[in-house]
Amino acid sequence: MTFETIRLDRDSRGIVTITLNRPDKHNAMNALMIRELTDAAVQLGAEISIRAVVLAAEGKSFCAGADLSWMRDQLDRDRNGKMEESGKLATLFQTLNDLPKPLIGRIQGPAYGGGVGLMAVCDIAVAVETATFALTETRLGIIPATIGPYVVRKIGEGYARQIFYSTKTFGTDFAFRSGLISAVTNAADIDAAIEAEIEPILKTMPGAVAAAKALCLQLTDLTREHEGAVTAEALADRWENEEALERISAFLAKR
Repeated sequence: MTFETIRLDRDSRGIVTITLNRPDKHNAMNALMIRELTDAAVQLGAEISIRAVVLAAEGKSFCAGADLSWMRDQLDRDRNGKMEESGKLATLFQTLNDLPKPLIGRIQGPAYGGGVGLMAVCDIAVAVETATFALTETRLGIIPATIGPYVVRKIGEGYARQIFYSTKTFGTDFAFRSGLISAVTNAADIDAAIEAEIEPILKTMPGAVAAAKALCLQLTDLTREHEGAVTAEALADRWENEEALERISAFLAKR
């Protein structure tokens, strides 16, 4: 399988790195990246020989969230079209969240909006000390809907209410305290920090790891089957809202 917006690299130990590869767009997610990430997650989840997956990115940013041109396209769709596209985004996050392998985030730069969502579906996330984060959706008149269940579940309601709708930027101190990231390192040592997370995984039994992760998700996520439809509809609602129409159009027009 070949990809345009991401890259897959495998090593002899069964470790696969998925690299977001739109550095000129700060790795913002468009329709193609959403589809390719979903396809990659499905493919890797089915391969028995894979022990763990690292989610990384090229360039200065980890992920700037949703591509604004992709969001602008949603404003022109009818209700069914909006639901279809927001459903694809919801499916991406659920597929990554349910990946039957340990998913390790290599956060080498800023993450905003959906980029924070990608961090939240990682089992472990290691970030460079200079990285910054924010949930910026309400600035554009939309809401962090499809990523919401994973962010709130990851950090808890108390921490989520501090960042979920304010759009304020936060750093690795808050991210670490809240549990969004597992470790903080400097840029020169990030690969060593990722390797430190991989090493103990290689000592486990793959089937047991998959079963343990599935059990963990079952115990903490008993209404999972309903969330994709609910959050997709919530995001589609906002794409139909005048706030989103005006603010996204203004942003694209650089007003």
